[in-house]
Amino acid sequence: MLTSTATPKYFLFLQNNATTMYKLLIRPILFWFDPEDVHYFTFSLIRFLSKIPGVPSLFKSLYLVNDNRLETEVFGLKFKNPVGLAAGFDKDAKLYNELSNFGFGFIEIGTLTPVGQEGNPKKRLFRLKKDSAIINRMGFNNGGVKEAVVRLRNNKHVLIGGNIGKNKLTANENAAQDYEICFEALYDYVDYFVVNVSSPNTPNLRELQDKKPLTMLLMSLQNSNLKKQIPKPILLKIAPDLTDSQLLDIIQIVNETKIAGVIATNTTLSREGLKSETKTETGGLSGKPLTNRSTEVIRFLSEKSNKSFPIIGVGGIHSAQDALDKLEAGASLIQLYTGFIYEGPKLVKEINKAILKNLK
Repeated sequence: MLTSTATPKYFLFLQNNATTMYKLLIRPILFWFDPEDVHYFTFSLIRFLSKIPGVPSLFKSLYLVNDNRLETEVFGLKFKNPVGLAAGFDKDAKLYNELSNFGFGFIEIGTLTPVGQEGNPKKRLFRLKKDSAIINRMGFNNGGVKEAVVRLRNNKHVLIGGNIGKNKLTANENAAQDYEICFEALYDYVDYFVVNVSSPNTPNLRELQDKKPLTMLLMSLQNSNLKKQIPKPILLKIAPDLTDSQLLDIIQIVNETKIAGVIATNTTLSREGLKSETKTETGGLSGKPLTNRSTEVIRFLSEKSNKSFPIIGVGGIHSAQDALDKLEAGASLIQLYTGFIYEGPKLVKEINKAILKNLK
């Protein structure tokens, strides 16, 4: 532990200047380099620092907000706070324990597939600095569900979501088998499941969002789930590019299959209003350009369903107000990804403090 008498002043300085230091010093350095290389470097750095005695406690002191009023119960699970880390950041469950020290109430791993795969050719990750956005065409790169399970056995009380998908070479008519394999492998190690059929980076995957194949896929998983002694929540992650008619279909499917809820939204194919030169790159767009659309989808689903199921809101959350807007629109929980990269870990604390302030 850090026990120096100077520690309280040191903590206070860091707490007051964490955001400024990240944006003016750390982020500009990181943004000089390839984003995928930086991602892996950051993982290694966090892992290294977290092994130093006292550093995990330092991270918690800087970013964790301990207040019982933040506790949220959704689909039968108790979350310490409603701010989670979205899937895609810790795909292979390599750093979830360490990342939880940054104040997250839950961590979603994945997307995981039955067999490990390299994903799409590099370069496949692009920053759009002028738009505070990212384009990725990663393609479900991961080491496979079995490798993730080995690491999940070391879970130190972190609430985990398991985001699952199909392998690139698996035909859509056989997709249910891939999701079943991942479901069975992860069942004992995650708290909830997310069915990802909305990534734009696996060929033809979004066709599984159509009403008939999606209903069959979710029914298949639910049948397996209900055979368990303790069924676990299954959620569906949807694209922001769905029409109102398709969103109404989603509501009907959720109610028909009785899955636990929806995550809204994944990345978008839209490039409307972008300023950055790299806007022509193919892949899914995340970040600030998605803020309004994801909130619109949340509000539509909440209102048209009469709040009949929980929604996890994700997409373009770069400020505490963005998070509050999604909660007001009908989200029960929210998740960060691109905002966490652009704004830094202090964003988690700012959101939780804003939620507390909004309760008064």
